[in-house]
Amino acid sequence: MTKGSEALIQGYLDFLLLEKGLSRNTQLAYRRDLKHLVLWLVSPEAFLRSEGSKDAVCDQNLLLNLDTEKLALFREACFDTGLDKRSVARIISALKGFYYWLMDEELVEQNPVSLLPKIRAEKKLPKVLSEEQVEALLDQPDRSDPTQARDRCMLELLYATGLRVSELVGLTAGQVSLQQGIVRVTGKGQKERLIPLGEIALDELTLYWQEVRSNLPGFKESETALFPSRKGGFMTRQAFWYRIHKYAVEAGLPDTLSPHQLRHAFATHLLNHGADLRSVQLLLGHSSVTTTQIYTHVANQRLKQLHQQHHPRA
Repeated sequence: MTKGSEALIQGYLDFLLLEKGLSRNTQLAYRRDLKHLVLWLVSPEAFLRSEGSKDAVCDQNLLLNLDTEKLALFREACFDTGLDKRSVARIISALKGFYYWLMDEELVEQNPVSLLPKIRAEKKLPKVLSEEQVEALLDQPDRSDPTQARDRCMLELLYATGLRVSELVGLTAGQVSLQQGIVRVTGKGQKERLIPLGEIALDELTLYWQEVRSNLPGFKESETALFPSRKGGFMTRQAFWYRIHKYAVEAGLPDTLSPHQLRHAFATHLLNHGADLRSVQLLLGHSSVTTTQIYTHVANQRLKQLHQQHHPRA
């Protein structure tokens, strides 16, 4: 018969399965997070050594009589083990749900977790390619090969416009005006935006349109996709990821390079060269400027590095 803290935890997991329909993997994740607290209650020393949380069991009353002050000590212990803010925030979130369930079961009168100050999770800054790395990537495709010439144009357009990869592979011939030098994109929420093409991107796209596109394998006169795949029709995001991965390896860049990193590079390099945040927001198609502000942190980091490297008083 299941006893002690294990009975409470299993009851909560059954609730998550039957009432919330959560998957087994999610249930196991909740169990692991709850077991961290149990181990800490039984043996703080073992918890700090990260030993035995899987098998830890304590008296039910230790869980039912836990107060906010003691939970704050547990949270600090989590940080002492080396867990980052996101991991600790996840554990605390699991505990909060657990104690709300205990309240519904009338086993506790209040949720001690809800009184804890919130953890401000650190924003993950996007990894940004340097301008030299972008140039190295763009130099890899061989223009003498129609397929690689198409890829070269796609990479140039991605970096020059900051398009999402789904927007890039979904472009139709009618969305680009070589005469006006603009790309018309329908992004998230069906919001349309016009993106100007720089001189280099426009030259690349003109060359592709006039000399490359009709020579691609599988091209048909009725083709609507601006960048058709080998079999005709629109290329998938996965197929383009494979292509960019190939060129990244050839350029000596990380093999984890993704198309989205060129979008990051587009935004950061614009800010590094003096663009204002509102303009970058419009070009990226962000609904809120707060989403774009993360790039100012990246740009500021770059400025700090330049200052430290080149200023005599740094």
